[in-house]
Amino acid sequence: MTSAISISNLSKNYGKLQVIDNLSLEVPLGSVCGFLGPNGAGKSTTIKILVGLSNPTSGSANINGVPVTKTGLHRRHLGYVAQDPRFYGWMTGREVLEYAASYHSNVPKSRIDNLLERVGIADAANRRCSNYSGGMRQRLGIAQALVSKPAVVILDEPVSAMDPVGRAEILELMRDLRGETTVFYSTHILEDVERLSDYVAILNRGKLVKTAPTKQLLGSYSKGALKVVLRGANNVITNSLKQIPGINNVTIAEQHGDVWTYNVQASEEWVMQIQRLITRFAAEQNLTLIRNEPLEMSLEKIFLQLIEA
Repeated sequence: MTSAISISNLSKNYGKLQVIDNLSLEVPLGSVCGFLGPNGAGKSTTIKILVGLSNPTSGSANINGVPVTKTGLHRRHLGYVAQDPRFYGWMTGREVLEYAASYHSNVPKSRIDNLLERVGIADAANRRCSNYSGGMRQRLGIAQALVSKPAVVILDEPVSAMDPVGRAEILELMRDLRGETTVFYSTHILEDVERLSDYVAILNRGKLVKTAPTKQLLGSYSKGALKVVLRGANNVITNSLKQIPGINNVTIAEQHGDVWTYNVQASEEWVMQIQRLITRFAAEQNLTLIRNEPLEMSLEKIFLQLIEA
């Protein structure tokens, strides 16, 4: 088995509304996978099916090799944190973890102490959960999800309630979990995914748009890409730029008066030659060439390209 999460031809309909459309996805063991998509893409529905809170219309899924079914046996291999986790307000944080541990065998007391320390709420362990902030509840939820040392941890928007310091600490915790367990999480903060995740899966309108190792995805969109900034540009210059031999595509990224920024796509092996041709073109057109350099694509830009396409 090489996949911690395996989804095959999964669909979910609510009447005539199809929320998930024939989704197939493999999440490698021990990886950190960011699950992305705009609002309404089907991320939360997919997660609810994986954790057993909703049943698919068709298709199947496995967690650590165990089929996701109504019996819920796959949950023995799974830890889960909802976007806004809630607990019994009269319980303390420590009691919540002790209660969670009672459902599993051989969870030592030291593990609860370690988890409270690890998620940064050891000082509040004996306070009632009714007095916890949203960020503290999120930390407690992650600790609860880790009590049984699950093979897979699923987090729905894990840093949405965090301040910048808390967000950085939780991201560091998720990074530390790499190899110890498989982390599958949804988020809207693409910068975090770019820095943290080994793999990315992008969902739109219930369909899988793209899945790939993060570095491979970023590299594939940066190959042959140039950022060109010209002073004195206009629509005529744009059309002329497109006619330079070897250039496959030109898009306008920004416009500030007559200073236009272009994203230029060419074959990777022609990039250096294209740069020289652009320099010559600018001189011939009496333009000021401000920038003419390889373009490093961010995950946010790639995400927007894929969704808009």
